[in-house]
Parts: sequence; C-alpha cells; structure tokens
Amino acid sequence: MGKTFLLKAEVRTKTGTKDAARIRKQGRVPATVYGHKETPTSLSLDAHDFVQGLHQGHRFMEVEIEGKLEAMIVKDLQYDHFGRNVVHVDFMRVDVTERVKVQVPIELKGVAKGTHEGGIIEEHATRVEVECLVANIPEKIVVGVKDIGVGDVLHAGAIELPDGVDLVSPAETLLVTCHLKAAAISAEEGEIEEEPATAGGPEVITEKKTDESSAG
Repeated sequence: MGKTFLLKAEVRTKTGTKDAARIRKQGRVPATVYGHKETPTSLSLDAHDFVQGLHQGHRFMEVEIEGKLEAMIVKDLQYDHFGRNVVHVDFMRVDVTERVKVQVPIELKGVAKGTHEGGIIEEHATRVEVECLVANIPEKIVVGVKDIGVGDVLHAGAIELPDGVDLVSPAETLLVTCHLKAAAISAEEGEIEEEPATAGGPEVITEKKTDESSAG
C-alpha cells in the first residue's frame, strides 16, 4: 500500500433522496460509515478529492470528521445510471492491524503470444477479492499475460499475489481468455441472428449500480 490518502468529511444531519441530490449539486458525494460496533454515520465528501483518491488506487483512507481522524476502507460504491459518476460511498471503520476482505483492481501486463497467432485477449473480470492486513492492501494486482496463447484461459487461482495477501474470490473465477478473431466474429453474428425481433422496442440496459434510494 502506498502513502495514506487523507480526506475531509462533513457530518450530514439530514438524509434522504432530496438531500442527497442537493449535496451532489454542491460537488459532494453522500457517504455512510459503518463498523467497530459504532452507530453508522452519514457523511458528505468532496467529489473531486474522493474520485482522485480512487484513481490513484487508494481504498484505505484516513478520513477527518469534525477534527478527528478515522481509518476507513471503501467498502462499496454506487454509480449513476450510466455507470460513470459515484453517487454514494459506503465506508467501513478499520484498525490498521486487522485483516479485511477487499476488491482489488486487476491490471493486465504484456502482449499475449496468442495475439501473434491471430487471437484476441478477452478480459472477463476487472478485479478480484482478497484478504490481507489493512496496511497491506494492494493498489492493484498486476497479471502477466505474455505466455497466454490461443485457446488458453487464466483463472484467479493461477495469479501471483503479494506476500500476506490471500485470494477470496473462487479459484475457478475466469479472468482472461484468448481466442481467434474469426471465432469471436462468428459468435457475435450468431448472437445477432438469434436475437428475437422486438418491433422497435427499447433496449434494456443492466445498470452497474443505481442511485440511492430513500436511505440517501
């Protein structure tokens, strides 16, 4: 884990959809912090600062609340209907000496040998769940793919993890495959041919995560 990311938060005295919308218009993000048998607390964060921390790979943050620093990890994120903007954050209070389960992004590294054989690499998962000390939460897990050829697959159980980090996701979780371009094109065409006519009906889009409900 890199340098601790510091973030300031304000306590929210009001909750609910309308108040959450008002906070977002002010350039802030509603949040809730749980854990350590304390009463959940509703907060708001500066949206720019928080997203900057996420982009830098920080999941463990020190959050200042009314002058007091608390150690927290980002437990869950809710996005808007387009899956672009964070609209709510769930934090969990932690002790730097305890082990926690977290989702860590995967970064593919290298050029797969299968791409020189007419194949393409397909990524099936962008993150895996691991367990480790709070102080050892990795910003990302780098996965080498240079030895992957056409027809090869890579499962979560085969990736190398940093010392002290254990895999929680099922070992059989599919991460990467390499297949011929022609096969991929044929599969796509087959899906299009089998798709039933909808008479101009609307396309259904599965949302990544939706906006807050009445909880705010």
